[in-house]
Amino acid sequence: MTRLIDLPTLAAFVHERGAARCMTELAAELRADFLRWESFDKSARTASHSPRGVIELMPVADDALYSFKYVNGHPGNPASGLPTVMAFGVLAEVRTGYPLLLSELTLTTALRTAATSALTAQALARPGSRRMALIGNGAQAEFQALAFHALLGIRELRVYDTDPAATDKLVRNLAHVDGLTVERAASTAEAVRGVDIVTTVTANKSRATILTPAMVEPGMHLNAVGGDCPGKTELHPDVLRGARVVVEYEPQSRVEGEIQQLPADHPVTELWRVLRGDAPGRTRADEVTVFDSVGFALEDYSALRYLYQQAQARGLGVDVELVPTDDPKDLFGRTRGASVQGRTRLRRVA
Repeated sequence: MTRLIDLPTLAAFVHERGAARCMTELAAELRADFLRWESFDKSARTASHSPRGVIELMPVADDALYSFKYVNGHPGNPASGLPTVMAFGVLAEVRTGYPLLLSELTLTTALRTAATSALTAQALARPGSRRMALIGNGAQAEFQALAFHALLGIRELRVYDTDPAATDKLVRNLAHVDGLTVERAASTAEAVRGVDIVTTVTANKSRATILTPAMVEPGMHLNAVGGDCPGKTELHPDVLRGARVVVEYEPQSRVEGEIQQLPADHPVTELWRVLRGDAPGRTRADEVTVFDSVGFALEDYSALRYLYQQAQARGLGVDVELVPTDDPKDLFGRTRGASVQGRTRLRRVA
């Protein structure tokens, strides 16, 4: 049987366990998988672009497990009552191809993205960083705030969004987090002034310039999350030229990340090399560092593996008969009357 974890099940789990604890545990899984980078069969995601958004497939595998994620990015969706990002994924055995887990990944994507951001910032941000600006206060913003609070000790959060209602929602959701103060800013420039870390997580599908060189102060770490497809960026290219840039998977980031604005030979460092100590992260206190985060399939592999472990340990989710497991040569027999007696009938949906 295949284990199914739907959104209500995962949301209840995160509520019970705590989002900060989930992301701390996810960060450990992510680190472990990035440290064995060469073990994975990797490729850039396949994307289908349209005027309103993008739909992507993100596969990766090692010699034991294969995973993929289906994910979209449609910035106009909230106006229709739909999330900008929606996702689900599968974890399967390489040996047999059998699907072990089918899971929601919309909430999980927010968790793993924030965990990856904070894990990277541990290597790139100045030690003792306590103040962060959060530009873009939409669906992923609280997760970024909680991950940086839990893993880096961020205590002061300065927030800004062009939509005041998004900021209202963020302030409301973070109001009872011990040890974290949230301050509204009237602009991006006001939000970033004097902070240690800047996280940008905006959704507009355009070559935006959220941060300009004049806003960037010596020693800042920039966590650029919102730019994740061709033509969609958040940082002025001169910000990148003056910084040490770390990416997840260079072939994908060259096409989708902030560095799509730069020549193909502009130097960048892949995250796994920094985590393993093969390359430096921050080299000076006044150095500007950038994590050009677009999201990579290995992060979803780590998240799905984490969810499967939780499902096994805690009975999370339910078993479903996604593929036949009785007579492998008699698929037609499943359609005969005797084989479907007692099964739940399909419900016709208008």
